[in-house]
Order: sequence, then structure tokens, then C-alpha cells
Amino acid sequence: MLLLISLALTWLSVALGARSKSVESAGNAPMPLPLLPFLGSGFAPTDSMPDRLRWFADHQPFTPVIETLRGLLLGTGVGHNGVLAAAWCAGGTAACFLWARRLYDRAPVR
Repeated sequence: MLLLISLALTWLSVALGARSKSVESAGNAPMPLPLLPFLGSGFAPTDSMPDRLRWFADHQPFTPVIETLRGLLLGTGVGHNGVLAAAWCAGGTAACFLWARRLYDRAPVR
């Protein structure tokens, strides 16, 4: 699971870097990503969150990944979170790879 999420985040970072106009903006583009686990179920159950934040936390990719890792590490059931986490990771990896590839193909030769 950690390998899958790492691969998805790597390709997202590559695509964001390829889209950037300068080295500085390429380095800063993925900066908001570490905040997503704080807006998921990593530190607080989503049931205790306000309605809008709960909706976002329930529908973002880090929540099923965190719940899957928690279930695997604690030996409890993973349930449908394992399938959701794998789907988010696979879909994100494929989409970001295709995006990065398209940006790379369009880049001018220097």
C-alpha cells in the first residue's frame, strides 16, 4: 500500500513539476499534499468532524489509504477500504503518468 501511494504521489509531483514555469515553482507545487492526511481520518475519526469537512475527508484518497494501513498494521479488518485505496492509487498513478507524459511530449527542445 505504501508503494502504491508513493508511486501515485511521485507521478503527481512529476506532472506538477513539468507544468511549472520555474525551478522554484516546481519545488513548491506539491507542498499542499502533506496537509491532506490532516484533513482525513489520520488523526481524528471522520464522524467527529463538521459536515463539510467530513464529506471532504470521506471522499479524498488519503482516508481509504490510512484506514487500510491501520487495518493491516493492527490486524483488524480492512473492509472495502483496501479496494478503494488501491483504486485511488492506480487511478491517480495512471492519470498523473499520462498527464506528465503529455506535458513532456509538448515541452520545447532546448
